[in-house]
Amino acid sequence: MKKSGLGRGFEALIPTNLVEEEFDPTRKEDEKVSQLIEVSVDEVVRDESQPRKTFSKEGLLELSESIKEHGILQPIVVVKQGEKYQIVAGERRWRAAQLAELATVPVIVRTLDDQSRLEMAIVENAQREDLNPIELATAYAKLKTQFNLTNEEIGQRVGKSAGSVINTMRLLKLPEEAKKAMQEHGLMEGPMRPLISADPEMVHEILPKMIEEGWSARKVERYIADHKKKSSVKAVKVNSFVKEEAKLCEKYGAEVRVRGRSVTFGVKTDEELRELLKKL
Repeated sequence: MKKSGLGRGFEALIPTNLVEEEFDPTRKEDEKVSQLIEVSVDEVVRDESQPRKTFSKEGLLELSESIKEHGILQPIVVVKQGEKYQIVAGERRWRAAQLAELATVPVIVRTLDDQSRLEMAIVENAQREDLNPIELATAYAKLKTQFNLTNEEIGQRVGKSAGSVINTMRLLKLPEEAKKAMQEHGLMEGPMRPLISADPEMVHEILPKMIEEGWSARKVERYIADHKKKSSVKAVKVNSFVKEEAKLCEKYGAEVRVRGRSVTFGVKTDEELRELLKKL
C-alpha cells in the first residue's frame, strides 16, 4: 500500500478528530518515521492507560455506517506491543470498524523512538514563526491527540501559555471555508476567533469583507453582535403574541396565529368552522 499522511477530509466524518492533512506541517516527518500497513482488527488493542474510557454509542454507530460506505480514510496510529498493535490515536475508529465488521484496518506503525522523533519535529514546527494559525493549531492538536500531552505541557514545549494553546486550537472548530481563507489570505487569529461560534451563513457572509477590508477583531465582533440584535428583535416581533394565541386557541377551540395586525383562525372541518363562527 502506498504511504500517505493522515487522511484528508476525515474531519467531516469524525468531528472530534482535530488533525487534518491539509493543514499538517509535520506530515512529511510523519511519513519518514512511520510505516503504513493493513492489519487484522483483532491484532489491534486499546491503550489501557488511555484516559478516555467511554464513547457515544450513537456516534459509534453513525461512524460505523460511514466506514461501511467510505472505509477508514484516516489510519489508526499504533505502536507494536509483542504480537499486537497498541493504539496511540484512533480508538474511536477502531471501535467503529469492529461494529462495521471490518476484517482489517489501516494503521500507521511507530516505534517509541519514532514517537519521540516525531514529537520533536512537531515542537520544532510549532515554534516556527512562518506557520499560519491553522497549521500551528494542527501541530498543537497532534501533540494533544497523538501524544496525550496536556495544554500546559504543550505550552511548555513551545514557549506559550496553556491559554494561548487552547485559543489557537479552537480555530480548528472553524468551518472549512474559514480555515482555508486563513491559509490563503493570511488572516490573523484574533479577528477569526469570533467566527468560531458564528453560524456558517454568517461566516460565509462576513469572510469576503474581512479579506477585502482587513477587519479587526473588534469590528468582526460588532458586526456579529449587531446581526444578532436584529435577529433577536425579529424573533421577538414574531413571538410577542404567543400568550394571546394560546388564550384565543383555548377560548375558540381553534388554531390561532397572530402575525403583524392579522389574526388567523384555523380549523379542520366544516363543522368546526360553523362552531367557530357561532363563537365569534
